[in-house]
Amino acid sequence: MQGPFNRSGQRRPMAEINVVPFIDVMLVLLVIFMITAPMLNQGVDVDLPQATAEPIDTPDNTEPVIVSVDQDGSYYITLGEDTAAVESDELTKRVSAIIQRSPETPVMVRGDRNVAYGQVVTLMSTLQRSGVANVGLISEPGHDE
Repeated sequence: MQGPFNRSGQRRPMAEINVVPFIDVMLVLLVIFMITAPMLNQGVDVDLPQATAEPIDTPDNTEPVIVSVDQDGSYYITLGEDTAAVESDELTKRVSAIIQRSPETPVMVRGDRNVAYGQVVTLMSTLQRSGVANVGLISEPGHDE
């Protein structure tokens, strides 16, 4: 007779593990992550202009400083995963401190396509006064025409 008991009436250990509850939990987590992943937005929501250009190579160990201008003309600074809204004078202080610590840090500008050209030029001159020698511009990949 097969079963969990042997002839002497003692219970033997069961060699099977029921994995169905684990599979159910994993599927629920998968669905949750699939729903929430598109909602995660890194940085500031900026409608970038399109341009056809080659990507810039940056050293692997340096994280770029990204300064964004949204369509309202507000400034945001992103370093790694941290994004903060800043005023023009605070932006100068923060970027100066970063450049003094690590002069090789690349600085990039993300300007909304609806921002006036003068606003982006003013931001670039502010960054150059902060000690940044080269300022890069971030754009969406464009289509060849």
